Parts: sequence; C-alpha cells; structure tokens
Amino acid sequence: MALCAVEMRKKHPIMRISVNRTLSIRKRDQAAAGRHRFSIATFRGLQQPELSKKMARLVKNENAAIGAHETAGRERVSIAAQLSDWGESTEDEAVSDISDKLGVLMAEMGEQEDIFAQSLEDYRSLLKQVRDTEGSVQPSRDQRAKIADEIQRLKWKEPTSPKLETLEHELVRAEAQNLVAEAQLTNVTRQKLKEAFDIHTAAVVERAEKQILLARHSRRLLNYLDDTPVVPGDTRQAYEYAGEAKQVLEDAESDLRSWERTVEPIQSSAGEPSAALLASSAGRAEATPPVAEPESFDTAYGSTKEAAEGAPLEAGYEEPKGKQLEQPAGQPVAVPY
Repeated sequence: MALCAVEMRKKHPIMRISVNRTLSIRKRDQAAAGRHRFSIATFRGLQQPELSKKMARLVKNENAAIGAHETAGRERVSIAAQLSDWGESTEDEAVSDISDKLGVLMAEMGEQEDIFAQSLEDYRSLLKQVRDTEGSVQPSRDQRAKIADEIQRLKWKEPTSPKLETLEHELVRAEAQNLVAEAQLTNVTRQKLKEAFDIHTAAVVERAEKQILLARHSRRLLNYLDDTPVVPGDTRQAYEYAGEAKQVLEDAESDLRSWERTVEPIQSSAGEPSAALLASSAGRAEATPPVAEPESFDTAYGSTKEAAEGAPLEAGYEEPKGKQLEQPAGQPVAVPY
C-alpha cells in the first residue's frame, strides 16, 4: 500500500536545496522575515542642489522599486506555502505530493527575487555616488557665477573700483577649482554609470536564467500528475511517481549550484590614464631644459698648482704696455681687498 504524502515526508531524510530549503515547504516557518524599509518621505529631495535633483529623484524611486521586488519575493514564498497546504488538504496523494514540490520550486523563485533586490541595492549605491559628486560640484559653479556677476556689477557702477582687481584674481581661482570639479564629475559619472548598469543588467540575466531553470523543472513535475478522467465508482490508479518527483528537486538543486554567469564582461578604462594626460606630461618633460652640471674650479680656472708655478698664458693675451711702477725694496705690497 502506497504511503501517504505526510508519512513519506516523515520517513525520508530532509534534502537541502540551494538556500537551505527542505523538500517540503510545510516544514518551514510561515513567518516571512523581510527587511524593514521606511516609507515616510523626507525633505532631503527639497534640499538637493539643482545639479543633483534629477539623480536624487532617480535614486529615491529606485528605492521604492527595490522594496517592491522584496515584497514580491516574500509574497511568492507565502503563496508557495499556501499551495502546499491546499494540496495536503485535498487528501489526494498525487495532488498533495506534486503541489508540495511545486511549492518548493515556487518558493525558490521568490528567493531569487530577493537576491535580485540585493543586487539592485548595489547598483543604487553607485548611483548615489554620482548624485553626491553632482552635489559637490554645484557650490563651485555657484561661486564662480557669483564672482562673475559681482565683477559685472562693479564695472557698470564703479569702473575704477580697486576691488575689481581682487575679484578678478578670485575669479581665476574659482574657475580653476571649478575646472577640477567638472573633470571629476565627468569621470565619476561615466565610471559609476557603467559599473551600476553592469551590475543591474547582470542581475536581470541571472534572475531570468535561474527562474527559467526552475520553471522548466516545475513543468517536469506536471507530467507526473495523471489527469485521466474516471467515471463515478472507479478507483484511480495509485500514485507511483514520488521518487521521480523527488529527483526533479534534486536536479533543480544541482542545476542551481552549477549555474555560471554567461554575460560578457563590460570593458572599462577607468583605471588607465587618458591619452591627453600622457601627452601633457610628455610635453612638460620636453619643455623643461636639462640642468647643466657646474664646472669644477680646476676646469674653469686651472689648478692652483699651475697658477702658483706660472702657467702659460692663453693665446692672444698681451702684457699691458706702459711704464711699470717699481716697488721700492723693503716696503710691503698693498693687497686690495
């Protein structure tokens, strides 16, 4: 006599699937513990600089979308548990076993939704870096515009004001600071946007491939449910596919563990110096004249030994003409200092 589904679950050892799920979803705790997310709006968006308002809005809306994915995952796990409980209440051995194992695979689909939400959190954190960089550039733009406006106002009202020269120097410094900030902004924007959507699209592919895998194994289970009509009074054949249905779960577990990412890697040059930077460095090196080594005293003026012994005079040198003053003997020679 075939064992009922409940007795089989008590006698057979518990198998673990990729996220430590048992073969029967009825043995799991029904309370789905998800991350708590605050839903109250803040005034942060109102305080954002003009340059970063659009990205701040995008980051905020992504937060709501991630919460929706987490909710969908929890609801999918809850529905899988309800499917399993319903199958057990039918007192049909085949329906009970198949619905229970379908619940296991459906719950795994819900877990994949939660993993996808976690990847979206990583993607969103990179977008936050773009938002923060935009916010840091806005003050330098405002400072440059403020100084330029002040200069124009003074030129119109007080063209001879001594403050104009000071403001022009400040404008040069502000433009230099803004130039550095703008370069950092474009570098960070390109790099982080590329990294963010690399994570996003790879997570979409992973979730899709794993859910397709689970859906295919779920369809295998349906073939073990005999739906041949019976006439009143006839007895349906006993359910004989418990082992095959269990093998489907084992195959699903094996496929999930052996799954490998197949997306092509995204090429990045963020860590390499730009060609313009290398060219400017080379130009500065060529423009710098070589430092001449100082000549030694002996090379420039001759050795002291040669000077003491009366070295030969250079060609073209002539003795000064005219009467030479004779120094009286016995008198000291005056040495100019």
